[in-house]
Amino acid sequence: MKMGTVCSRVLLLLLAVLALSSASLGQLRISVAFGPPAIPVYEQPVCPEDGYIWTPGYWAWDPDVEDYYWVPGTWVLAPEPEYYWTPPYWAWVDGAFVFYDGWWGPHVGFYGGINYGFGYFGVGFVGGRWQDGHFFYNRDVMNVNVTIIHNVYNERITNITENRVSYNGGNGGVEARPTAEDEAYARERHLPRVAAQQQQMEAARGNPQLRASANQGRPPIAATARGGEFREGAVAAREAGGPYHPPANRGAEPPRTEAGGRPAVHPNELPAQQHMPVPNTGDANRDRKYQQQQDKLFAKQQQERQQLQQRQEQEHQQADRQHASDQQRQQMEQRHQQQTQELQQRHAEQQQHLQERQAPRGRG
Repeated sequence: MKMGTVCSRVLLLLLAVLALSSASLGQLRISVAFGPPAIPVYEQPVCPEDGYIWTPGYWAWDPDVEDYYWVPGTWVLAPEPEYYWTPPYWAWVDGAFVFYDGWWGPHVGFYGGINYGFGYFGVGFVGGRWQDGHFFYNRDVMNVNVTIIHNVYNERITNITENRVSYNGGNGGVEARPTAEDEAYARERHLPRVAAQQQQMEAARGNPQLRASANQGRPPIAATARGGEFREGAVAAREAGGPYHPPANRGAEPPRTEAGGRPAVHPNELPAQQHMPVPNTGDANRDRKYQQQQDKLFAKQQQERQQLQQRQEQEHQQADRQHASDQQRQQMEQRHQQQTQELQQRHAEQQQHLQERQAPRGRG
């Protein structure tokens, strides 16, 4: 492989990463030509501790293997008190299936009318509620150990439609549209998935058994007790939510990626970091040295992301304690956005510099 070809591919990948990073929260959209499998049937693990909130499993898309993969449901701590999780969902839009990411906010917004179960039955959330700074669990739909968690109540939920279709609109999709109330909730302050949810998604993407082509809509890990922990407390799906018949030529046309809206404000809104391609030149020592340099830079950049995220979260907490004004919060968010974009640009430049400096020359 020639050096120019390697650099061209790397530059294209860097440009794609930077383009994705400009997508606003909930508006990063991955478009796919065929729909995801139905929501599988599975049991909810017991809530590990008081204060944890259930986030249901969903199908995500991996462009590297051109396949859907199941992100198991899990229990996580909300990023702030009085915040609820609005799940992501797929919808048929302009001739393709489009993914709308989830978010945390003061209310549960529109999630396509998808029945994820466990309180997320298509509209709102009936699995629990915040009261005086504590989360109370509805035992009718939440699996909690009452000998450990005492803030519970019982509210019978009826008239639940057993529709396990995982997308909105199109042929066979759920027919639901956002209400005026949903649109108002969409304009509220939102926060992205927390670190545990990000770990859950990344671990799922790296597990070949969770790909739809491997499990046919019945994932061997359907839910976990904690984010990123796929062994202790993991639950397998009892059955698929319905037949799954993807097109035979599903890899013939790559998915489209659309981005719009404001740039990322915080590091955890940026797309997951990707290793740059390592050319196979036939010189094992030089290729191994380049791989080591890549791994070292990748780890360093991951740490810098986490450190900046922690500093920004501490500033949010300080603003809450000091009852900061709306103007002060807006200035803080603008500063966070600038910090995040500078970090993203610096990391892209570091990757490009490493490629130019370390990539071994091919023999072609």
